[in-house]
Amino acid sequence: MRKGAIVGVVALALAAGGAWAWLESANGFSAVAKPTWIEARLAGLSRRLALPSGQNDVRNPYPATPERMAAAQAKYQTQCSLCHGANGAGDTAVGQSLYPKVPNLRGSSQAKSDGALFYSIRNGIRMSGMPAWRQDSDEEIWGLVGLIRTFKEPASHP
Repeated sequence: MRKGAIVGVVALALAAGGAWAWLESANGFSAVAKPTWIEARLAGLSRRLALPSGQNDVRNPYPATPERMAAAQAKYQTQCSLCHGANGAGDTAVGQSLYPKVPNLRGSSQAKSDGALFYSIRNGIRMSGMPAWRQDSDEEIWGLVGLIRTFKEPASHP
């Protein structure tokens, strides 16, 4: 019951935020327009609420063997790189044309738990362009999680 009430309040807040964003923006719901502060806050809240309880505590059960990483790299290239880029930076034409823009897997995504990454890949993210990869095995998705963990921001040079 409590979760249903929370979902209802969030849905109402998202609707109000969307209406506010539309009224504030000359571009309406264009994917080109920069989101308003309330839209960005509501999107972050909805992502946090969408993650089932306990999912943040789930750890990758598969070790990052060379074979598993090679298979994950092949899968990443066919299913993920169009939007996220070969290096995970998300700076592709497709990734930057989506709304919201795809995340940089080398940056803020590294702070997400293994379970959150797995859940996002398995189930997708509504209204974001991120599809659900339901046909892939758990081992394949955990391989992608392990691969994402290898993506790092380049070191800055002074």
